[in-house]
Amino acid sequence: MSEKVSVVIPCYNHGKYVDEAVQSCLNQTYENIEIIIVNDGSTDEFTNSLLNNYQKEKTKVITTHNQGLAMARNTAIAAASGEYILPLDADDKIAPTYIEKAVNILKQKENVGIVYCRAEFFGKQTGGWNLPEYKFPDILNGNCIFCTAMFRKSDWKDVGGYKKEMIYGWEDYEFWLSLIEKGRTVYKIPETLFFYRKHTVSMVTKLEENVSKKDYSYNQIFFFHKKMYKEYKGILQNDIKNRFYLFCSGKMPFFYKEVTPTHKIYHIGRLKIKVKRRRKAG
Repeated sequence: MSEKVSVVIPCYNHGKYVDEAVQSCLNQTYENIEIIIVNDGSTDEFTNSLLNNYQKEKTKVITTHNQGLAMARNTAIAAASGEYILPLDADDKIAPTYIEKAVNILKQKENVGIVYCRAEFFGKQTGGWNLPEYKFPDILNGNCIFCTAMFRKSDWKDVGGYKKEMIYGWEDYEFWLSLIEKGRTVYKIPETLFFYRKHTVSMVTKLEENVSKKDYSYNQIFFFHKKMYKEYKGILQNDIKNRFYLFCSGKMPFFYKEVTPTHKIYHIGRLKIKVKRRRKAG
């Protein structure tokens, strides 16, 4: 019998798109699949109503409080029975032959740990997604592999899954670096088999536009992969190199300030400093 593939779909308030994503999985030429949706604490009435009573073949729904994208994926993968895992965001979709072709690569090439493909935009923008070709160690300068790439569940276990610290995005980038650091290689199928929905505002655009969140995310990447960045510092682009040297120096500024009713919380890398707020007199 063929190996099972688990497609894991985190969903936060994207109920209006989820049928499209699920149907693209059910249209696969590879039949031995399961689909696991994690309703990650959605606040949208339509999404909750849909997923509370979701009836699709090969599909189950897990409902959790809001954990964020990394932990939602981990929850789905922990519950998965497949040997191979394919993450898919609830607003995206895949071509009918993607799973079959990715499985064949992983079966034929034991050293390969990440299989992805060419991609295309739809939604607010259309056309090809012209990402740089994967090359190591160039990936240390920036991610070129989208989240919907196939990998082995055993490798996910080996590296400890997606890191919960990646709270603003780039959780897939950190995960790919973890697999690569463990010696896994990358294979790109030279066909357009993944379709990424473009929105006016997304998690990616929010991260790119927020300096403190971007700085925080870079420092998480450096923290988890300091040895690799040190070893290949000679190939780092100037911006990345400067960020990495600042990280290593320990002279980092405050990268993110969180304000609660009682405290201000300053995030510096993995460190949190809580300062009690003073109430104004009168």
